[in-house]
Amino acid sequence: METVKDIFKIGHGPSSSHTMGPGRAAERFKSKNPAAAKFQVTLYGSLAATGVGHLTDKALLDILRSEKTSLIWEPKVFLPQHPNGIKFEAFDNAGALLNEWTTYSIGGGNISDTGQCTQGADIYPLSKMADILKWCQQNGRTFWEFVNLYEEPDLWDYLEEVWKVMKAALLRGLDEEGVLPGPLNLPRKASAFFTRAKSFHGSLQRRALAFSYALAVAEENAGGGLVVTAPTCGSCGVLPSVLYNCHINYEFSEKKILKALAAAGLIGNIIKSNASISGAEVGCQGEIGSATAMASAAATQLFGGTVAQIEYAAAIGIEHFLGLTCDPVCGLVQVPCIERNAFGAARAMDASMYAILTDGHHLVSFDTVVEAMKRTGHDIPSIYKETAEGGLAILMNNE
Repeated sequence: METVKDIFKIGHGPSSSHTMGPGRAAERFKSKNPAAAKFQVTLYGSLAATGVGHLTDKALLDILRSEKTSLIWEPKVFLPQHPNGIKFEAFDNAGALLNEWTTYSIGGGNISDTGQCTQGADIYPLSKMADILKWCQQNGRTFWEFVNLYEEPDLWDYLEEVWKVMKAALLRGLDEEGVLPGPLNLPRKASAFFTRAKSFHGSLQRRALAFSYALAVAEENAGGGLVVTAPTCGSCGVLPSVLYNCHINYEFSEKKILKALAAAGLIGNIIKSNASISGAEVGCQGEIGSATAMASAAATQLFGGTVAQIEYAAAIGIEHFLGLTCDPVCGLVQVPCIERNAFGAARAMDASMYAILTDGHHLVSFDTVVEAMKRTGHDIPSIYKETAEGGLAILMNNE
């Protein structure tokens, strides 16, 4: 597995696969073709089907310059390597082809020429939860210590910046009001939720605040604000909500929050390495499901859970989102995406509590759940994987 830094990318929303990934690819292709007079970009599959709603065109044209670039949309063409295919072509003044490159946006802002998760150097000797759990138990360590052992020393500075950006997005989102961009004219809800939460007390108030925190970040993402993939843009509100809730309402220190971030990053890394975090590849179970698993593990570590309980919480977090489809209305990262962040945050806290009430022993392992998610994702028809051609997307479009 590569560094956990790759799970937490800082960038503008609304989509890690449709905005961040294509943007990074465009920058790379442009830098390799400085003499190009014109570019042509062809987008395939779900990248083309929901690209406009996800601002893919803006991400590409801002980098390659609209006056020099033409876009071709091929939503019905799915390249075999991955649903999010993208081909770049560079031409000279006479129209002769200088260079071409086909790559894939595989989720979490990552690009891969094979469509597989092959980027970055492997820095971890283990990539399965069962092996990591066994190592931790034999060596008396927890997951953040395992991460610390193999990462560069600057990891903690990076995670500190990640936490800073997460908090800033959350606080901006709580303060913002009005309508999100796009044809749905969807009003922001985080500010109102936050205000109404103050009328509750105890656990009800903490639950309501968790909703408002997740909505705040997800709405910032939908508006194109600066967020952190955790592990994707579409699921970026779950982990910040849980961590901020634990920090503010349970008084966990910033230092402990960073350690929880490291553990969450490890969970996301395992999922990404053994299955997928891409909604276009496995549906929303790979985004919200993964985010909930990460947040469940982080909360369980903060509340003093053993490594077995942390593993159990992560398994619960993703297990109960198995089969969740990705069917964004109008191709926007708004409905049902924003609301799913709020419920993912609440479910993460529930998963943590449930796991801590046990001794950590359970029947279905985290690795088994991840493999089930991978197989389920491959069996889900493409219309339910970020194409906006099935489920809520098609039903709402017909109303």
